[in-house]
Formats: sequence, structure tokens, C-alpha cells
Amino acid sequence: MVYLKTDEEIELMRNANQLVGKTLGELAKYIAPGVSTLQLDQIAEEFIRDNGAVPAFLGYGGFPNSICASLNEQVVHGIPSAKTILQEGDIISIDCGTILDGFVGDSAYTFCVGEVAPEVLKLLKTTKEALYQGIGKAVEGGRIGDIANAIQTYCESNGYTVVRELVGHGIGQKMHEEPEVPNYGRRGFGSLLRNGMCICIEPMINQGSRNVVFESDGWTVRTKDKKCSAHFEHCIAIRPEGSQILSSFDFLENVLGDKAI
Repeated sequence: MVYLKTDEEIELMRNANQLVGKTLGELAKYIAPGVSTLQLDQIAEEFIRDNGAVPAFLGYGGFPNSICASLNEQVVHGIPSAKTILQEGDIISIDCGTILDGFVGDSAYTFCVGEVAPEVLKLLKTTKEALYQGIGKAVEGGRIGDIANAIQTYCESNGYTVVRELVGHGIGQKMHEEPEVPNYGRRGFGSLLRNGMCICIEPMINQGSRNVVFESDGWTVRTKDKKCSAHFEHCIAIRPEGSQILSSFDFLENVLGDKAI
């Protein structure tokens, strides 16, 4: 069942998502060679709690940490660890969630660690651009397939592949609500987009093959060919005047300056 949000509930969703954006901005200050992904996790948890919220991911389905930190060939759900140290040239996707006033925020961004290879930087830029291609199709009266097809077409036309096993989702008082939001599909198909729907659009795009492997830790998903993968995510609301982005990259982009994707 799809839960349509009231104007008041959408504002609460915006608050939770803006805090996610601020958390990603805080993490952007520390992403550098020599930093462990567990350090980033601890910074995120402290920042979220200091701002009156709780980490949405911590304990969700048994997940042990407050952020997902996925490096290079890891697509999503990487578990932070003191043994995982960022290296020059890495990329790291950080997926973060908060629960504030009973509503969930959720957003993700793939960061560069120092200087990355030009071909990897192009993957990141294309994936981020695809996110906005999808958001542009998220209009009242449209279909989920319109979003999915826009993302798929854009990425495949640039030589990349779309992960099929993992999708975006509805969101509200629960992390995952209906409908699912794939990154591939046909225009005119899928759930009808209605005023008050809140969804997370999150392209997960691979440099090589679209095939993935689910690791033995029960969480981490990586590319089968071990080529890089990128992940960007916004939470949006469907409104009569067009889609509203509830999350934000502004905070992290202010920190990164001209190094932002």
C-alpha cells in the first residue's frame, strides 16, 4: 500500500532529510586518505544524535552501523570497519538515514578520496546526472517506469550498466514503503505517481558488467567483475507543481567546493 503524506508530514520528512544532508556535509570534512570507515560511522552517529535524531540504519534488519560505507567495487551496504582505511584514488559511497520526529530521511552520495582516475570521475558524474534525469520525470500523473527508463537510458547511452537487484523505494514513517523504484524499466509502466507520494530515487550504476555478488557478511553488495560502482540518492515528494527534493547535497558541496561531483 502506498501512503500519501499530508503537507505537514512532508515538512517533517523534509526536516529528517535535511539532517541527512547536514550529516553528509559533516562527513565530507573528514573524507581523506588514512581515515577509517568506522571513524566516519562514529562521526555520523554522534552528529545525528547531537541534532536530536537517531540513526535510521543502526539495527535496521540487524545492520550493525549508522552509515553504509561502500568503497570502489562495492555497490551498497558496505559495513564500516576500523580495518577499512581510505586510500588516495578511492571512491566511497556513503548512504545515511535519520529518524526525526517519527519520520525517516535517506540520502546517498559517492565521494572521491583525493584525486581519482578520470574514467572513474566520469562514472560518478554520469550517475549523479542520471539521478536528476529521473527526478525530472517524477511528476504527478506519471509512472514509476518513467523515472526508471530515464535513468537507464541516460546511463546506458554513456556506456554504463544498471544494477537490477537493488532499487529505490517509498519512504515515510518506515524506511522502506511501497512502491519500489527501479533504475531500469519502460515508460508508462509501474505505479502511478500521486500527490503526497514520497520516494527515494537512487541510481546504482556500474563501470563494467551489471552483475553483482552478495558477500558472505550478509550485507555488502559488490560488482562481480570488481569494477567501480557509483550510488547517488535523493528523497523527493510528488507535488502538483512538480517534484520537490527533500534531501540536499548543498551542505557537502559547500564543504567540497570545486571538488564536488
